[in-house]
Amino acid sequence: MSDWLIQRFLNYGDRNCLATSAANHSYGELFQRVEALYETFQQAGIQSGQVVTLNGDYTVDGIAALFALFKLHTIVAPMTALATEEVQLRKAESGARWHIDTSTTNATTIQPISSDTQSIHPLIQSLVDAQEAGLILFSSGSTGRPKAMVHNADHLLSAFEKKRARRHRILIFLLFDHIGGINTLFNGLASGATLVVPENRSPEAVASVIAQHKANLLPASPTFLNLLLMSGMHERYDLSSLRYITYGTEPMPASLLSRLKQSFPETALIQTFGTSETGITQTTSRSSDSTQIKIDDPNTEYKIVEGELWLRSKSQILGYLNHNMDRFTEDGWFKTGDLVEASDDGYLTIQGRREDLINVGGEKVTPSEVESVLMQIPEVADCLVYAESNAITGQHVAAEIVPIDTADTKQLKRAIKQHCRNQLSPYKVPARIVFADSTRFSSRFKKMRRP
Repeated sequence: MSDWLIQRFLNYGDRNCLATSAANHSYGELFQRVEALYETFQQAGIQSGQVVTLNGDYTVDGIAALFALFKLHTIVAPMTALATEEVQLRKAESGARWHIDTSTTNATTIQPISSDTQSIHPLIQSLVDAQEAGLILFSSGSTGRPKAMVHNADHLLSAFEKKRARRHRILIFLLFDHIGGINTLFNGLASGATLVVPENRSPEAVASVIAQHKANLLPASPTFLNLLLMSGMHERYDLSSLRYITYGTEPMPASLLSRLKQSFPETALIQTFGTSETGITQTTSRSSDSTQIKIDDPNTEYKIVEGELWLRSKSQILGYLNHNMDRFTEDGWFKTGDLVEASDDGYLTIQGRREDLINVGGEKVTPSEVESVLMQIPEVADCLVYAESNAITGQHVAAEIVPIDTADTKQLKRAIKQHCRNQLSPYKVPARIVFADSTRFSSRFKKMRRP
């Protein structure tokens, strides 16, 4: 039940809840809006157990609508800034009966969705029977049709019930429909934090709002953090308020972590880990200059099978609405697809995704290892390593390089080849190097290694 958290909104009262470049909003204001929308949704005919798609972001109405719908025991599929065809796809895949849009300033619209079938998916029925709220998250769809994952929202929320009140300021970066964004939202609201919301997710907008509101915590991805360094916004704006930078969603190249530590010497750099299927896992980083983490979550078990990390958690999904469960074992283990290396004292190093491995004549190459070597070169601002077809070896290593502005690309290509030969086995050395103005990354600021 979300009632305990909604009650906290009332208890936190005048505390600042949301801070943007234009305005501040209190927890009391959020509480009042939750109650008002709860009544509005009831009057519109939205009922417990129905699926509702919610187009919104981190606004008072967007957050209030989410919790009003949880209070109604509906199953919510949040989404943010999607193309029309993607919105229609998510409505269809989730079996939504209602669509709510809070993205327009000072207006929340409610639209019923006609359905040709009255059947209810068994996963949705299980939430109806338990009289509990649900959350549907969609995969990014980078490797095909997006998967619709069904969470028990009450189970996700229960992990935050013992959070103590703290007066900290968290920049909320990951999207409204991303497990990392949802985790930051729940964590911040449960502890009475101020959620600092940028106008957009450009390096300048993020740096500007951190400086304006003296944010203490920035959760982001390695890709975004490197964009921040490349932009120079960390030098243009005063970011000295940052006490913590957390990173996840993709491997962190060790050399990029070193650059970040040089730029933010007084800030703790902490790696996080989680999946959309199992939720965010409680971890401990060995240190700010180490990419090793230890899983120490009482609600999560893990094991390593043939180099792949498997998880089993109390917060994992009930299942998929539109996909088989082949990534889950019969006894509940989720095959994450993440390749890890374990140290003798139990720390793990995330090496990359199994699907991103480059097979060079039977030898396996992890892109993150090559990227870390490339990022050691001062003239390389950013890079993206990926597989290309090769008639002899099946695949070879290719690298897309973003040079610094003053670099001579002909000399840099030679320097890259020589540096890689000194640091890597021959089959790991990029066989093709191309230069670009920027690397490819998704709306979730993850590198895209496949076109």
